[in-house]
Amino acid sequence: MSDALDYLVKARPDALGHYFKFLKDCGKHLDPKTRNLISVITKVDAQTDRGFRQYLGRALREGCTPMEVLDALLMAFPTLGLAKIVWAVDIILEMDIPEFRVEALTSEGEWHDVMAASEVRVGEVTRVECDGRGLFVYRDPHGLRVYDSRCPHQATDIPHLALDGSTLTCPKHGWAFDVHSGECIKKGNTPLKRWESKVVEGRLMARW
Repeated sequence: MSDALDYLVKARPDALGHYFKFLKDCGKHLDPKTRNLISVITKVDAQTDRGFRQYLGRALREGCTPMEVLDALLMAFPTLGLAKIVWAVDIILEMDIPEFRVEALTSEGEWHDVMAASEVRVGEVTRVECDGRGLFVYRDPHGLRVYDSRCPHQATDIPHLALDGSTLTCPKHGWAFDVHSGECIKKGNTPLKRWESKVVEGRLMARW
């Protein structure tokens, strides 16, 4: 939401409340994925940078795949035109969401050698880079967990300095996560992305 719209909501909730109720009601018969894909297209049509980033994040959190997002953009070609689609893709590339990389779109996922499993002690959390992706690795008495370092809100890459004890806080909008479980504990309701992992001959492997 823009600062101006946020101001109007606070200053005239009686008037703006009807508008937001309309937006909510007009999509109540759509599943969340479809509703958010439509919102993505409207933001591209209006070329609203901030809104596009916001609704792209929502669509991905609701289970839309990168291919579904790209298909939605291409299906809207008759109304958007090539220039607006390119505008949207430029923003996606700028956001550097790993799932949108060509190699990720054309593969079914592969195992990556993250680190020596012995480098992480029980109760410890560490941040590592592996093949262009940031990861948080946590070990509990039962084993290792591997989380994507990107906030599920707007794909902000969260640095190690954002970790305070077991709480990881995204510096952009303050979403906070329990890095032990990956659950969001403040502001949002979407957990960190957890990658499938295993230990092979002493090496921690993760698949994406």
